[in-house]
Amino acid sequence: MTLTAPSTDLRADALGLFGRKRLLALGVPLLVLAYFAYIFVSFDMAGIAGRARPDNARILLSDTVSFKTHVTRDNRSGVISAAIEGEAKGRYPDGAVPDWVTLYGTDADVRLDDGTVVQFRSETVTVAVPDYGSVVLRSAGGDIEMTLPPGESVPDWISASATRVSLTMPAGRVQVTRSKSEVFRYEAGWELFFFTLDSPFYGRSLGEIAALAVSPDQVVPGKANLLAIVEDVWTNKMWRHGDVAWALFETVLMAFLGTFGAGLIALPLAFFAASNFTPARWLRFGLRRVFDFVRGVDGLIWTLILSRAFGPGPLTGALAILLTDTGSFGKMFSEALENVDDKQIEGVRSTGANALQRSRFGVLPQITPVLLSQLLYYFESNTRSATVIGAIVGGGIGLLLTQAISTQKDWEEVTYYIVLIVLMVMAMDALSGWLRRVLIKGSAGGH
Repeated sequence: MTLTAPSTDLRADALGLFGRKRLLALGVPLLVLAYFAYIFVSFDMAGIAGRARPDNARILLSDTVSFKTHVTRDNRSGVISAAIEGEAKGRYPDGAVPDWVTLYGTDADVRLDDGTVVQFRSETVTVAVPDYGSVVLRSAGGDIEMTLPPGESVPDWISASATRVSLTMPAGRVQVTRSKSEVFRYEAGWELFFFTLDSPFYGRSLGEIAALAVSPDQVVPGKANLLAIVEDVWTNKMWRHGDVAWALFETVLMAFLGTFGAGLIALPLAFFAASNFTPARWLRFGLRRVFDFVRGVDGLIWTLILSRAFGPGPLTGALAILLTDTGSFGKMFSEALENVDDKQIEGVRSTGANALQRSRFGVLPQITPVLLSQLLYYFESNTRSATVIGAIVGGGIGLLLTQAISTQKDWEEVTYYIVLIVLMVMAMDALSGWLRRVLIKGSAGGH
């Protein structure tokens, strides 16, 4: 056996292959870096970083798990009031204040958790800050005069102008304007989540509530305690649990009507779009283009169009989901029909069954697992989509969420709604998975 040296052409081909691989190994990372450089410039990443407000992010995160109690003095009348989140629904009765507020007629002392004491006296507000000193603010209907501790300059936690002075501290904030002076005290938790201030059950411990629920002594005359407790929670004016429950139901209803309505429409149309059931090519082509069109337009676009045509409401959102899913289901069902086993259909035909009976007993049992699987999967997915759609058409939990976000006042409500949305999606996921196991395995496995 004689060994010969590799030919020049083979050596050149090998070197060329190695050269292309090295070029590819170097070129791909360079292209990726160039793409990221383009993104950095085109999306103005440097400008976004410069405009970022970490302090606002910190306040936002703290507000999601805390609440503010407003103590307000009217600078004209001298009247002092207290309200949770500053809302009339959370206002303390006249003459009543939290235990960290001490009233002296038209004067008051307000204590914050960090040791800061705010004193309302006549035309002055004195803020005694630990390790800093006292800041005296005077407002007599004109410009606000601010006096700092001797030798101190204005720190970054004080924002001052002629008409408004604001002191922001970890435990709260003090704000003085020409018309009123306010103290915002931050506290952890979601206050008034179960009972509002006017409820006879407010301020009671869980053990006391449980004891009252089974006690024959009625707290509300003519009403059983358990019923009164449930009613006070359900009709809570601050958290609106009853309205929130109805909004969740509307969201699920939008997803249900849209998804299963689309399935009912798409299934018969899929027979006309399947090549083995409809020989007319023009009909198949036309239906498939219709499917492409309705599913090609995003559900949010259909929502905007339909809201202009039919007005806002949950039904409009359900129609938007129905339109988009009709195209998706029509395509999937028609493809499933084209892959059915003809032997089962021929077996049904041999019994003398007509076309409708052949479809019922020879075709549908074959595509039922695909049909149910896709319907349940889309129902689960549309539950999330219905939240966004509801924010546009004015229905469901999405509307409450956008209202809470737009006010930028009660971010703990935003957290509450987001938690409920996540729980709703988890519940729909579990229900969908259970139904898939029961219906599909039951139909396919016979158990």
